[in-house]
Amino acid sequence: MSGAGSWVSAGRHAVVTGGSSGLGLEISRQLVERGVGVTLLARDEAKLATAAKALRAQVADAAVRTLSVDVSDPDALVDAFAGLAADHPIDVLINSAGIMREGYFETLPASAFTDVMDINFFGTVNAIRAVLPHLPHPSGRIVNIASLAGLTGVFGYTPYCAAKHALVGFTNALRFEMEPQGIGVHLICPGEFDSPLVEALDATRTPENRAHTLTIPKVPVETIARETVAALDSGRDQVIPGRVPALVSTGQRLLPAAGKLVGRRKVAQVYRGPGHR
Repeated sequence: MSGAGSWVSAGRHAVVTGGSSGLGLEISRQLVERGVGVTLLARDEAKLATAAKALRAQVADAAVRTLSVDVSDPDALVDAFAGLAADHPIDVLINSAGIMREGYFETLPASAFTDVMDINFFGTVNAIRAVLPHLPHPSGRIVNIASLAGLTGVFGYTPYCAAKHALVGFTNALRFEMEPQGIGVHLICPGEFDSPLVEALDATRTPENRAHTLTIPKVPVETIARETVAALDSGRDQVIPGRVPALVSTGQRLLPAAGKLVGRRKVAQVYRGPGHR
């Protein structure tokens, strides 16, 4: 979907999953700065309360609500969105909820894959199913936060890459179905950035994963959020935030062998393997 102008404006209402921290919270902050009402959706009520309080302190007259729901529970999402939309019509759903699991494939438990798929992929599918009856046709929007890891492979991220690749394919297919109804579907594919999830991962991540992910410099979360919000105005279907990650992604697409060579060299310099974990 293409377009121009300012779609993001006062009076709009956004629901942001994973809105209590990290990228979801920063996107919410930038939206309320532009007068958009925001509902933060996450599991932890205490974190939601803290996030909402912070937004209200940062932005005068910010319209912020919270919903404590697990995105892996489809029935709970249906009830939550129906109740919310009855009093506060929803214009856009931003799917930012996610978890990370990292490690050598041979040593990761099966639950690492089911847990990541339940939140990062099925959580998004569940939220979209729940919100669709309440989005305006036309003019509604859906934003899915995927990852560069959904466009390539990353050492140690077999669960995460699997879920994000699924999300990328789902989003691109969904766009074809929603476009005739006037609903825009946007795909955001950031590289790794500083967040509570990444901070928790840093203590245990494999040296190979650390070396591989650092081949692309981190982009500030503020930049990723800003480019996400800008996509709502421009109507861009897909965004890779940050100039360097976007250039690297283009290079990998045009010269895949060169991109793989860089990654392999980085990994080879520190490779230890699962037997040394």
